[in-house]
Amino acid sequence: MPEKQTVRIFASREELLATARGEFVERAQKALRARRRFTVALSGGTTPRALYESLVDAPLDWSRVQVFFGDERCVPPDHADSNYRMAREALLSKIAIPERNVHRFQTEDADPERVARQYEDQLQAFFKLRLGEVPTFDLALMGLGADGHTASLFPGTTGLEEEVLLSVATWVEALKTWRFTLTYPVFNKARCVWFLVAGADKAEALRQVLDAGASAAPRLPAARIRPAGGELLWWLDAAAAGSLQP
Repeated sequence: MPEKQTVRIFASREELLATARGEFVERAQKALRARRRFTVALSGGTTPRALYESLVDAPLDWSRVQVFFGDERCVPPDHADSNYRMAREALLSKIAIPERNVHRFQTEDADPERVARQYEDQLQAFFKLRLGEVPTFDLALMGLGADGHTASLFPGTTGLEEEVLLSVATWVEALKTWRFTLTYPVFNKARCVWFLVAGADKAEALRQVLDAGASAAPRLPAARIRPAGGELLWWLDAAAAGSLQP
Protein backbone atom coordinates (compact mmCIF):
# COMPACT_ATOMS: atom_id res chain seq x y z
CA MET A 1 0.00 0.00 0.00
CA PRO A 2 1.13 3.59 -0.49
CA GLU A 3 2.85 5.20 2.45
CA LYS A 4 0.12 7.81 2.40
CA GLN A 5 -3.21 7.82 0.52
CA THR A 6 -5.51 10.82 0.54
CA VAL A 7 -8.91 11.29 -1.10
CA ARG A 8 -9.99 14.87 -1.72
CA ILE A 9 -13.50 15.65 -2.93
CA PHE A 10 -14.41 19.04 -4.38
CA ALA A 11 -17.80 20.54 -5.06
CA SER A 12 -16.89 21.24 -8.68
CA ARG A 13 -14.25 20.50 -11.30
CA GLU A 14 -13.26 24.17 -11.21
CA GLU A 15 -12.56 24.06 -7.47
CA LEU A 16 -10.59 20.84 -7.95
CA LEU A 17 -8.44 22.41 -10.64
CA ALA A 18 -7.77 25.63 -8.74
CA THR A 19 -6.58 23.71 -5.68
CA ALA A 20 -4.53 21.25 -7.74
CA ARG A 21 -2.81 24.12 -9.56
CA GLY A 22 -1.69 25.65 -6.29
CA GLU A 23 -0.38 22.37 -4.94
CA PHE A 24 1.38 21.52 -8.22
CA VAL A 25 3.30 24.79 -8.02
CA GLU A 26 4.10 24.25 -4.35
CA ARG A 27 5.40 20.72 -4.92
CA ALA A 28 7.45 21.79 -7.93
CA GLN A 29 9.04 24.64 -6.01
CA LYS A 30 9.83 22.31 -3.11
CA ALA A 31 11.52 19.83 -5.48
CA LEU A 32 13.52 22.62 -7.11
CA ARG A 33 14.80 23.74 -3.72
CA ALA A 34 15.63 20.19 -2.63
CA ARG A 35 17.01 18.67 -5.84
CA ARG A 36 17.30 21.61 -8.26
CA ARG A 37 14.92 19.91 -10.70
CA PHE A 38 11.31 18.78 -10.85
CA THR A 39 10.44 15.66 -12.84
CA VAL A 40 6.82 15.09 -13.82
CA ALA A 41 5.06 12.45 -15.92
CA LEU A 42 2.05 13.97 -17.66
CA SER A 43 -1.28 12.32 -18.42
CA GLY A 44 -3.72 12.75 -21.27
CA GLY A 45 -7.37 13.62 -20.74
CA THR A 46 -9.64 16.63 -20.44
CA THR A 47 -9.15 17.28 -16.72
CA PRO A 48 -5.33 17.15 -16.94
CA ARG A 49 -5.53 19.45 -19.96
CA ALA A 50 -7.44 22.01 -17.92
CA LEU A 51 -4.77 21.76 -15.22
CA TYR A 52 -2.02 22.34 -17.79
CA GLU A 53 -3.81 25.39 -19.14
CA SER A 54 -3.99 26.82 -15.65
CA LEU A 55 -0.22 26.46 -15.22
CA VAL A 56 0.73 28.75 -18.12
CA ASP A 57 1.29 31.71 -15.78
CA ALA A 58 2.60 29.66 -12.83
CA PRO A 59 5.58 31.16 -10.97
CA LEU A 60 7.99 28.35 -11.84
CA ASP A 61 11.48 28.16 -13.27
CA TRP A 62 10.48 25.96 -16.19
CA SER A 63 14.10 25.66 -17.30
CA ARG A 64 14.58 23.21 -14.42
CA VAL A 65 11.38 21.23 -14.99
CA GLN A 66 11.71 17.92 -16.84
CA VAL A 67 8.53 16.71 -18.55
CA PHE A 68 7.85 13.08 -19.45
CA PHE A 69 4.67 11.26 -20.48
CA GLY A 70 3.02 8.42 -18.61
CA ASP A 71 1.54 7.08 -21.83
CA GLU A 72 0.93 7.91 -25.47
CA ARG A 73 -1.22 6.93 -28.42
CA CYS A 74 0.28 5.30 -31.50
CA VAL A 75 -0.10 8.42 -33.63
CA PRO A 76 2.31 11.06 -34.96
CA PRO A 77 3.14 13.88 -32.51
CA ASP A 78 1.05 16.38 -34.47
CA HIS A 79 -2.06 14.14 -34.52
CA ALA A 80 -5.21 15.34 -32.75
CA ASP A 81 -5.15 12.27 -30.47
CA SER A 82 -1.55 12.74 -29.35
CA ASN A 83 -1.02 13.34 -25.64
CA TYR A 84 2.15 15.21 -26.52
CA ARG A 85 0.28 17.51 -28.88
CA MET A 86 -2.37 18.17 -26.24
CA ALA A 87 0.22 19.06 -23.60
CA ARG A 88 2.11 21.22 -26.07
CA GLU A 89 -1.00 23.17 -27.10
CA ALA A 90 -2.23 23.55 -23.52
CA LEU A 91 1.07 24.39 -21.81
CA LEU A 92 4.46 23.55 -23.28
CA SER A 93 4.33 25.96 -26.23
CA LYS A 94 3.34 28.81 -23.90
CA ILE A 95 6.09 28.61 -21.28
CA ALA A 96 9.86 29.06 -21.30
CA ILE A 97 10.79 25.39 -21.19
CA PRO A 98 13.72 24.19 -23.31
CA GLU A 99 12.89 21.55 -25.91
CA ARG A 100 15.52 19.27 -24.37
CA ASN A 101 13.44 19.21 -21.17
CA VAL A 102 10.44 17.64 -22.93
CA HIS A 103 10.83 13.89 -23.31
CA ARG A 104 8.21 12.38 -25.60
CA PHE A 105 7.61 9.02 -27.21
CA GLN A 106 9.09 9.07 -30.74
CA THR A 107 5.87 7.92 -32.35
CA GLU A 108 7.02 8.80 -35.86
CA ASP A 109 8.64 5.35 -35.87
CA ALA A 110 6.36 2.72 -37.43
CA ASP A 111 7.59 -0.06 -35.11
CA PRO A 112 5.71 0.06 -31.76
CA GLU A 113 8.23 -2.10 -29.94
CA ARG A 114 11.08 0.15 -31.07
CA VAL A 115 9.20 3.24 -29.85
CA ALA A 116 8.80 1.68 -26.41
CA ARG A 117 12.46 0.65 -26.23
CA GLN A 118 13.60 4.10 -27.31
CA TYR A 119 11.58 5.68 -24.51
CA GLU A 120 13.09 3.29 -22.02
CA ASP A 121 16.50 4.38 -23.31
CA GLN A 122 15.51 8.02 -22.70
CA LEU A 123 14.54 7.22 -19.12
CA GLN A 124 17.72 5.30 -18.45
CA ALA A 125 19.91 8.05 -19.91
CA PHE A 126 18.23 10.96 -18.15
CA PHE A 127 17.96 9.33 -14.72
CA LYS A 128 21.39 7.66 -15.11
CA LEU A 129 19.96 4.26 -14.26
CA ARG A 130 21.97 1.12 -13.83
CA LEU A 131 20.63 -2.24 -14.95
CA GLY A 132 17.48 -3.08 -13.01
CA GLU A 133 16.99 0.40 -11.55
CA VAL A 134 13.74 2.32 -11.82
CA PRO A 135 13.42 6.12 -12.12
CA THR A 136 11.88 8.17 -9.33
CA PHE A 137 9.52 10.87 -10.59
CA ASP A 138 8.63 13.72 -8.29
CA LEU A 139 5.06 13.57 -9.55
CA ALA A 140 3.08 11.30 -11.86
CA LEU A 141 -0.28 12.57 -13.08
CA MET A 142 -2.87 9.94 -13.93
CA GLY A 143 -6.47 9.64 -15.05
CA LEU A 144 -9.09 6.96 -14.67
CA GLY A 145 -11.18 5.40 -17.43
CA ALA A 146 -14.71 4.12 -16.95
CA ASP A 147 -13.26 0.61 -17.47
CA GLY A 148 -10.74 1.13 -14.66
CA HIS A 149 -7.72 1.71 -16.90
CA THR A 150 -5.08 4.30 -16.13
CA ALA A 151 -2.29 5.56 -18.38
CA SER A 152 -2.46 2.88 -21.10
CA LEU A 153 -2.72 0.03 -18.63
CA PHE A 154 -6.00 -1.41 -19.91
CA PRO A 155 -7.84 -4.49 -18.62
CA GLY A 156 -6.60 -7.65 -20.29
CA THR A 157 -3.45 -6.15 -21.82
CA THR A 158 0.04 -7.60 -21.56
CA GLY A 159 1.50 -4.47 -19.98
CA LEU A 160 -0.29 -5.28 -16.74
CA GLU A 161 2.11 -8.12 -16.04
CA GLU A 162 5.36 -6.31 -16.88
CA GLU A 163 7.70 -6.16 -13.90
CA VAL A 164 11.07 -5.44 -15.52
CA LEU A 165 10.67 -3.05 -18.45
CA LEU A 166 10.01 0.63 -17.79
CA SER A 167 8.12 1.31 -21.02
CA VAL A 168 6.06 -1.05 -23.18
CA ALA A 169 4.01 -1.10 -26.36
CA THR A 170 0.68 -2.72 -25.64
CA TRP A 171 -2.09 -3.79 -28.01
CA VAL A 172 -5.52 -2.69 -26.76
CA GLU A 173 -8.00 -5.03 -28.40
CA ALA A 174 -11.02 -3.01 -27.30
CA LEU A 175 -9.68 -0.03 -29.24
CA LYS A 176 -7.94 -2.01 -32.01
CA THR A 177 -4.79 0.03 -31.58
CA TRP A 178 -1.33 0.09 -30.05
CA ARG A 179 -0.62 2.26 -27.03
CA PHE A 180 2.60 3.08 -25.21
CA THR A 181 2.80 3.24 -21.45
CA LEU A 182 5.12 3.38 -18.51
CA THR A 183 4.75 0.33 -16.31
CA TYR A 184 3.71 -0.31 -12.72
CA PRO A 185 7.31 -0.38 -11.42
CA VAL A 186 7.74 3.21 -12.65
CA PHE A 187 4.46 4.62 -11.36
CA ASN A 188 4.87 2.82 -8.04
CA LYS A 189 8.33 4.31 -7.50
CA ALA A 190 7.10 7.92 -7.83
CA ARG A 191 7.36 10.24 -4.85
CA CYS A 192 3.77 11.22 -5.47
CA VAL A 193 0.97 10.04 -7.77
CA TRP A 194 -2.09 12.17 -8.48
CA PHE A 195 -5.29 10.79 -9.94
CA LEU A 196 -7.37 13.59 -11.46
CA VAL A 197 -10.92 12.26 -11.82
CA ALA A 198 -13.99 14.26 -12.81
CA GLY A 199 -17.42 13.27 -14.11
CA ALA A 200 -20.18 10.85 -13.17
CA ASP A 201 -19.08 8.34 -15.83
CA LYS A 202 -16.04 7.54 -13.65
CA ALA A 203 -18.01 7.03 -10.43
CA GLU A 204 -18.45 3.25 -10.52
CA ALA A 205 -14.88 2.51 -11.59
CA LEU A 206 -13.62 4.87 -8.89
CA ARG A 207 -15.69 3.10 -6.24
CA GLN A 208 -14.29 -0.28 -7.28
CA VAL A 209 -10.71 0.99 -7.33
CA LEU A 210 -10.92 2.55 -3.88
CA ASP A 211 -12.81 -0.45 -2.47
CA ALA A 212 -10.01 -2.73 -3.67
CA GLY A 213 -7.94 -1.50 -0.74
CA ALA A 214 -5.22 -3.96 0.18
CA SER A 215 -6.50 -6.73 -2.10
CA ALA A 216 -3.64 -8.91 -3.27
CA ALA A 217 -5.06 -9.08 -6.81
CA PRO A 218 -7.20 -6.01 -7.54
CA ARG A 219 -9.37 -6.46 -10.61
CA LEU A 220 -9.05 -3.01 -12.16
CA PRO A 221 -5.68 -1.76 -13.45
CA ALA A 222 -5.84 1.57 -11.61
CA ALA A 223 -6.11 -0.22 -8.27
CA ARG A 224 -2.57 -1.53 -8.72
CA ILE A 225 -1.08 1.96 -8.55
CA ARG A 226 0.40 1.88 -5.06
CA PRO A 227 3.54 4.02 -4.68
CA ALA A 228 5.14 2.09 -1.83
CA GLY A 229 7.38 4.85 -0.55
CA GLY A 230 5.34 7.83 -1.63
CA GLU A 231 1.95 9.49 -1.67
CA LEU A 232 -1.18 8.58 -3.58
CA LEU A 233 -3.58 11.49 -3.90
CA TRP A 234 -7.06 11.30 -5.42
CA TRP A 235 -8.49 14.58 -6.73
CA LEU A 236 -12.23 14.08 -7.28
CA ASP A 237 -15.15 16.27 -8.16
CA ALA A 238 -18.53 15.58 -6.56
CA ALA A 239 -19.83 13.78 -9.64
CA ALA A 240 -16.94 11.32 -9.75
CA ALA A 241 -17.27 10.71 -6.01
CA GLY A 242 -21.02 10.08 -6.26
CA SER A 243 -20.81 6.32 -5.64
CA LEU A 244 -18.47 6.50 -2.63
CA GLN A 245 -19.74 5.80 0.85
CA PRO A 246 -20.12 9.00 2.89
